[in-house]
Amino acid sequence: MKYLHIVSVILLIVGGLNWLLYAFGWNLVNMLFGTIPSLEQVVYVLVGLAAIYEVATHKGNCRACGSQM
Repeated sequence: MKYLHIVSVILLIVGGLNWLLYAFGWNLVNMLFGTIPSLEQVVYVLVGLAAIYEVATHKGNCRACGSQM
C-alpha cells in the first residue's frame, strides 16, 4: 500500500501543477499527450482516481492526520 500512496501523491502533484499552469493558459497534459487524446484522458482518469484514493485513505496513511483525528 505504501507504493500506491506514493504513486497517488505524485499524480496529485502532477494534477495540481497542471491546474496551476492551466490558470495561466497552459495545459501541460494536453501539450504532452494532446496528439493522443485517449492517453490524455487516461492521465486525467488516473489523477482523479488518485484523488479519490487519497480522500479515502489519507487519515490512515498520514502520521500527522492519523494521530490527531
